[in-house]
Amino acid sequence: MIDLKGNFSRGVLIRLAVVLVLLFFVLAFNAEFISRVYFRDQLTATGLIINGSIVALFLLGLGRMAAVLLRYGREEQELVRFVEALEENQYHPVAELEPRSIIGRRYQAILTLSRDSAPINHSALAAALVARESTNISFPKFINNILILTGVFGTIVSLSIALIGASNILGEAPQELGNMGMVIHGMSTALSTTITAIVCFMVYGYFYLKLTDAQTHLLSGVEQVTSLYLLPRYAHSSDNLIQRVSGLVKSLADVAQTMRAVQADYMEAGAQLHSLIAAMNQRVKPMSDDLKAVKGLLREGFRLTVQEEERQT
Repeated sequence: MIDLKGNFSRGVLIRLAVVLVLLFFVLAFNAEFISRVYFRDQLTATGLIINGSIVALFLLGLGRMAAVLLRYGREEQELVRFVEALEENQYHPVAELEPRSIIGRRYQAILTLSRDSAPINHSALAAALVARESTNISFPKFINNILILTGVFGTIVSLSIALIGASNILGEAPQELGNMGMVIHGMSTALSTTITAIVCFMVYGYFYLKLTDAQTHLLSGVEQVTSLYLLPRYAHSSDNLIQRVSGLVKSLADVAQTMRAVQADYMEAGAQLHSLIAAMNQRVKPMSDDLKAVKGLLREGFRLTVQEEERQT
C-alpha cells in the first residue's frame, strides 16, 4: 500500500483552531493595550475602517481555507478507502465512494477511456486536475497577496492624515497647536494598521502554505494511485501490452515447469506400479504352482481322469 496520510488536512485544521484560540487569549490578555491603541481618542474612523477591513479579509480567507481543508480531508478518506478496495480486488471499488470525489472521477475517466480502447494520457489527466483544484484556492491566494498591502495602504492613509495636521500647524501661529492631535492620531493609526496587517499576514501566510501542502499531498496521492493501480489495469499502450505479454510468457513458463514436474511424478508413479506388479507376479507364481500340485494330488487320490475332473469342476 502507498504511504498516504488520511488525516493530513484534519491535522492542519486542528492547528488552525488551536492558533485561533491562542490568538484570542493573547488579545484578551492585552485588552487594555488594544483598547488604547485602536479605540480610545480616535479623531476619525479611519483606523477602525482600515483595521476592520484587514480583520474581515483575514477571517474570510481563513473561513475559505477551513472549507477547502474540510473537503480535502474527505477526499483523503475517500482515497484511502479506494486503495483498500483495490487491494481487496473488489469488482466495483467506487461503489461506496462519493460519485463526485476526485478519485471517483479519475477512476470513471480511466474506465471510460479503457472501454473505448483510447490511449490514457496520464499527464493530461494530472494537468487537468491541478487546473481544476487551483480554482478552489484562488480566493485564499488573492487574500494572501493583498493582506500585507492593506497594512501598507492603512499606513499611507494614516501618514496622509498626519501630514494634513502638520500642514495646518505650520499655517497657524506657533502658539495655536490645535491640529497636533490630528498628527498624533495619524501616527497612531499608521501604527495600528501596520501591527494588524503584520499579525494577520503571519498567521494567514503560514496556514496558506499548509493549505497548499494539503493540496499537494492529496493530488500526489491521486497520481500515485493512478500510476500504481489504475494504469497497469486499464491502460492499452504498447509498453503495457509488452508487459502483459511478458507476464503471460512467464506464466506459461511456470505452467510448463509445473507440467514437467507432474509428468515426472507420473513417470515415478508408473515405475512404482510396474515394480508392484512384478512383485505381485513373483508372489502369485508360487501359489499357482502349489495349486497345480494340490490339483495333481487330488486327481491321484480320487483316481479321476481328466474328463471327469473337468466335468466335476
